[in-house]
Amino acid sequence: MSYFKLGERKTNIRTEIIAGVTTFMTMAYIIFVNPAILSAGGATGITFEAAVIATCIGAGLMSMLMGLVTNTPFALASGMGINAVVVYTIIFGLGLSWQQAMGIIVIEGIIVTIFVLTGLRSMIMRAIPMGLKYAIGVGIGLFIAFIGVQQGGFVDMDPVTAVTLGDFTASYTQLAAFGLVLTIILIAFRIKGGILLGIIGTAIAGMIFRVIPLPSQYLSIPGKEGFSTFFKADVVGAVWSNGMLNVAALVMVFALFMTDFFDTMGTVIGVGGEAKLLDEKGSLPNLRNILLIDSLAAVAGGLFGASSITTYIESASGVSDGGRTGIMPTVTGFLFLISIFFAPLIAVVGGGIEIAEGVYKYPVTASALIIVGFLMMTVMTKIDFADYETGIPAFLTIIIMPFTYSISYGIGFGFISYTLIKIFRGKIKQLHPLMIIISVMFAVAFVAQFLAERFAG
Repeated sequence: MSYFKLGERKTNIRTEIIAGVTTFMTMAYIIFVNPAILSAGGATGITFEAAVIATCIGAGLMSMLMGLVTNTPFALASGMGINAVVVYTIIFGLGLSWQQAMGIIVIEGIIVTIFVLTGLRSMIMRAIPMGLKYAIGVGIGLFIAFIGVQQGGFVDMDPVTAVTLGDFTASYTQLAAFGLVLTIILIAFRIKGGILLGIIGTAIAGMIFRVIPLPSQYLSIPGKEGFSTFFKADVVGAVWSNGMLNVAALVMVFALFMTDFFDTMGTVIGVGGEAKLLDEKGSLPNLRNILLIDSLAAVAGGLFGASSITTYIESASGVSDGGRTGIMPTVTGFLFLISIFFAPLIAVVGGGIEIAEGVYKYPVTASALIIVGFLMMTVMTKIDFADYETGIPAFLTIIIMPFTYSISYGIGFGFISYTLIKIFRGKIKQLHPLMIIISVMFAVAFVAQFLAERFAG
């Protein structure tokens, strides 16, 4: 066990296993949400069962690989947001087959991998000022908390004000409120595994009061059809058809590349900071391998038919429960693999309650995300808001993430504003050249996404 540096990182096997289980619990929704999106009721040609198996195997293998190769507490699974782009923009909008859509994911993943192997991705991460690195962590914390209050029913959508107070007469909201109070008490008393205990306690209460159902069965054996999406990605057909390049598909490759590239960057910085793995310059040990596994995961996601697999911000839940090493994502990955056979049981705890067609709430795990959001926001005190050159870009980074439901958008607004302020104040020499290049790339990416939506329309 010396490889995992348990003593050096002030942790132990028990803590890492608990953290791994906690991370899995907060990520388990993807087992059901990703297949629901990718299958779209059978309209895409991908079956729900096949998407479940692809999701579980992809998340399981890549999380275990991340843990064993890098010894860091980052778990991976199919990325939310990108999966919706695959279905509604690429398949339905551009009219490509699901095989071609997965081909676009493979191409995007290969491009990111090239950036890692050439060292460009690591150089970009090191070029980010510390103030913005802290802001990325805070923004992700606020983003996670916002997801949590939505999943718990504390906040609902409103056509006029965008968001409004949720329905506290609903049983799922009351269960989530109970879970939040329970988790707050456990965390306040600094009980080890408090977040996991909160999830378990909330699940038990939900079953007792019949807010969530008791599992009707515990085991399910996948059939042969479950592996029908593996290695079917059409890489050539994704961008070349009828003897010519598909410009709209190329635009999507670029847009997805920027999203995948900077979503992971933000997650690694934010979760790594929470795990106290960053050095004084805000860099992670073994950064190159972390980014390499993440980029290869995107390729694997396309090849498996699971959409792009990426590092998950929910890893912060395990880190908040004490996870500091690669044992944590290895445990999470193992649970994803065996969940193929225990899907009915996992559906009760990690699955959602459908309150309307296509609308789900996740009262059992919502409190975990809210508390994790709080813990990640504690580094806000390290940002010098009195220095407007850093404070304003940091502020934009923090608020844009939850407001747009996108980590990469928050980073983009922060980078562009930081660069513009430095240029207009005549301090261009203080800018790292890569910051200028990245800011331009973000501006192009925003335009590219607009063009992609126009093509899709």
